[in-house]
Amino acid sequence: MIPDRIEKKVLLKAARGRVWRALTDSGEFGAWFGVRFDGPFVAGKTMRGVMVPTTVNAEVAAAQKKYEGNAFEITVERMEAEKLFSFRWHPFAVEPGVDYSAEPTTLIEFALDEAKGGVLLTVTESGFDGIPLERRLKAFTANEGGWTMVMTLIEGYLADERGAGAR
Repeated sequence: MIPDRIEKKVLLKAARGRVWRALTDSGEFGAWFGVRFDGPFVAGKTMRGVMVPTTVNAEVAAAQKKYEGNAFEITVERMEAEKLFSFRWHPFAVEPGVDYSAEPTTLIEFALDEAKGGVLLTVTESGFDGIPLERRLKAFTANEGGWTMVMTLIEGYLADERGAGAR
């Protein structure tokens, strides 16, 4: 049986406000995640993104290259300042020419909690049980590995910034 949710945690050695900005400023999010959005994140807004290689890690950027230019949409759900940022999307919707709009979406939640030495970021993606069976395992497996990678990207993004001086 395929689980319904993925959960990843990372301790970020940065101020809570700085982590929040890295998550909720669409330009910053795009730089480390590997996507260019068409505007700022606003709760309730559906946004279009285009995949681009991350600026944080050359190895990950090379792996993302095959998806460069792929368009997708997210719908921003909630933005609770310095606590929770969430959006919905169609997981692993990367096949060219396939219309995923009739499929249910999964919910991505970025939760921030105070922790000794920084901020504990927990990312949860849930709702895989609604994804069509023929795509469910592939989407879950891709995103399980993807979220592990994403946690290293945001950690690297914030660490590089400390080394170069915070913006």
